[in-house]
Amino acid sequence: MKIGISAAAEVVFSELQVNKLAQKKKKETKVREFLNKKAFHDYIIEDIFEVGIVLKGSEVKAIRAGRMNFKDSFIRIIKNEVFIFNMHISHLDTTHTSYRPEENRERKLLMHKKQINKLFEKVTKDGYTIVATKMYFNDKNILKLNIGIAKGKKNYDKREELKRKTMQRETQRVLKEWNR
Repeated sequence: MKIGISAAAEVVFSELQVNKLAQKKKKETKVREFLNKKAFHDYIIEDIFEVGIVLKGSEVKAIRAGRMNFKDSFIRIIKNEVFIFNMHISHLDTTHTSYRPEENRERKLLMHKKQINKLFEKVTKDGYTIVATKMYFNDKNILKLNIGIAKGKKNYDKREELKRKTMQRETQRVLKEWNR
């Protein structure tokens, strides 16, 4: 004895599958990205590396919630290991009170040895600095940090860039009003 599915039930079943696919697509498009705008304002970034970061406990959840700040952070190479300092990750309300990692502690960055040697060479010989530029979750939902080899901008460079951006913004605004 075979039990058949009616046409209406098939339509409902296919609609459920379509809804599930739509929800998956929505989850895929939700990308949390944090930019360090101050780094782009203060430095000329020449080379960018994608690195991993070692976190403890609920720090990943706190970053997902947007409770982090790496505007004033800086990166140092100590004994062939790369660390980021002054990156502030606030505690979540749901974290247990007995286990809360320090908010401003140094965090180890995960890089290949060749990349670390290249960074070290640039920083010591050429007078460059290492800055954190962007933090994001990749396709595999792993937290990644982009760090860049950068050279500091002079004050007149910053002023010229601000003038250029304001002029561009003004021309866009005028063109938009003129097209109305």
